[in-house]
Amino acid sequence: MITLNDFITFEHDLEHDSEHDLAHKKEFSPPKIYNANGDLSKRWYVYFSYRDIETGKLKRQKNIYGSANSFKTKEDRLALLSRYRRRLLKLLQHGYNPNSDNTKLYNAKLLKANTAEHKEETVKKTFDPQVAYPKIKTDDVSTKTSILENNETEDHAMSLRDAFDFSLRIKEKQISSNSLKDYTYTTNAVVKWTKENHPRLKNIDQFNKKAALKFLNSVLLRSSSRNRNNYRLNLSSLLQTLEDNEIISTNPIKNIPVLRSIPKRNKSYSTEEHEKIFTYLKKEDPLLLLYIKFISYNLLRPVEVCRLKIKDINLVDKTIQFKAKNSPLKTKLIPKKILDELPELSKLDPDFHLFTPVKIGGDWDTADVNKSNYFSKRFKTVVKDHFHLDKEQTLYSFRHTFITILYQSLVKGSSPHAAKSELMNITGHSTMDALEKYLRNVDAILPNDYSNHFDND
Repeated sequence: MITLNDFITFEHDLEHDSEHDLAHKKEFSPPKIYNANGDLSKRWYVYFSYRDIETGKLKRQKNIYGSANSFKTKEDRLALLSRYRRRLLKLLQHGYNPNSDNTKLYNAKLLKANTAEHKEETVKKTFDPQVAYPKIKTDDVSTKTSILENNETEDHAMSLRDAFDFSLRIKEKQISSNSLKDYTYTTNAVVKWTKENHPRLKNIDQFNKKAALKFLNSVLLRSSSRNRNNYRLNLSSLLQTLEDNEIISTNPIKNIPVLRSIPKRNKSYSTEEHEKIFTYLKKEDPLLLLYIKFISYNLLRPVEVCRLKIKDINLVDKTIQFKAKNSPLKTKLIPKKILDELPELSKLDPDFHLFTPVKIGGDWDTADVNKSNYFSKRFKTVVKDHFHLDKEQTLYSFRHTFITILYQSLVKGSSPHAAKSELMNITGHSTMDALEKYLRNVDAILPNDYSNHFDND
């Protein structure tokens, strides 16, 4: 069904069409412009009412925003909205009905408009498969060319870069700084790709499903399905914000499926391996060892350890507070194994980070992801290269290893359900299903020896 926005934002001047008598129909109110008393921080729009079939009364219709609110001056906004208002009035006079399917009316006006334009056209452009062009039933190739040119020369559509920047400004208030960096990186990649591969794709309205698929396929071919899915997720979120703010009519990513990918698996350490690593680090790098023990005994993620500050450690209550993956603030018990190895913290600045590259307690002004990457590289240099560990054996693997050890110890003296219930309080998983899925993924749940079930040889 053709929407009102399809009519209003179509770049053909309907001023040349013959007019009908507005007073005769009285099916709608004259369209008006809302300018928020000149406040550019608010949204401006065109509004009108149309007679409701059931009640017989004029009913307020959906506001017309278009791309007016992307402009930064009152004059520009008013000029575009005045244009929209004129078009809306002409469309209503020509029979547009928001309660009906107006496809035939749209196609008739579109065909008439582009046939007129073609008579004056002297330069023909090449068809761009990235652009979402209107479809009409005609065999006149030159008429189709005019339609393509008409869409590509939309002078008020928001550019790809401006549209993404608008969405990023909205997202900035909703997501973490790390997520914002990921989103920004994604938009930069899309803009760069379009410039290099489809330079005529300039406006956000032209970035349709076909264009999005081509971009995502380029990511897939140079990397992996997992990376492609991450780009898809970021793009979908950004474009949904644009749809919600009526910058675009629909989010083209909605109908692009997620590809199956093989998840990255951090391989657990055997008992012999982690004991050798602990013994080795006790002499070679005690700071790195304590960092690993926070992952192992407190069952924290590496980046969660990096976020810790002195004030997050409560030695009286023996608790620790931190920002978790699925919670803005989480509290956990500090086990005695950690308390016994902590140095004196009471004289340190509460705002100091617990872990720094050179000591416990100090100022380390860099992003959390940089801190996490630093310790990952340090672990590789000091431990992985020395013991020739597998690529999948990482700092995160210590969390998997010690959750497995803990579960297998708990289940010895109780039922599996009781062991999982106690373990869930320790690991911080929000549901039993989430914990069980995690335990299956790390192969923590192993059966008893089943040799007696085989026939004797």
